[in-house]
Amino acid sequence: MNDKSAIRDWLFRGLMFEAEAESFRAAGIRVGADQRDVERSLFEETLAPFGVQERNDALRMARLYALIYCFENSVRFLISDRLSEKHGGNWWTAKVPQKVRDFAEDKQRKALDNSWLEGQSKDPMSFIEFGHLSDIIVNNWPDFADLIPSQHFLKQRFDEMEKARNFVAHNRLLLPGEFARLEMYVADWNRQVGL
Repeated sequence: MNDKSAIRDWLFRGLMFEAEAESFRAAGIRVGADQRDVERSLFEETLAPFGVQERNDALRMARLYALIYCFENSVRFLISDRLSEKHGGNWWTAKVPQKVRDFAEDKQRKALDNSWLEGQSKDPMSFIEFGHLSDIIVNNWPDFADLIPSQHFLKQRFDEMEKARNFVAHNRLLLPGEFARLEMYVADWNRQVGL
């Protein structure tokens, strides 16, 4: 056997192992290094210089950050998917209010000017603010009325969630009751839109 075929066989066996390992991981069976353990270790190492109370507060808020992150981005995807489905690829220009488009374009321009801070997205939806999401939905109410019970439902929850989101984004601690309210609002929303 020559070197090329030995390398090819070794690579093929590695690819086969990875394909099989992924199906085991999907079934909840640990194979190889557990990424969660690695992340947990790095997280603990990063927080080690800080006091116990700060770390505990940060860990509680991390859960809330993750919830808000997932919620906000799922709303962005819902808007994009729904408006694209109903109005085609030109939906951003045709269906998003001009002030929101201008805001997003300005943020994109500033992101390019500060290219050292790349970020992950070039999608204009990722450059709008939380409050713009409800503006887009209300502006296109006929396209969302079958999912959301009323504009009042939308505005009330989004207004309260935006306030809490800004607390979290500016590293202020929320009380446990606020955690419960946000979790309830996200659960309500998810039921309404079928998540």
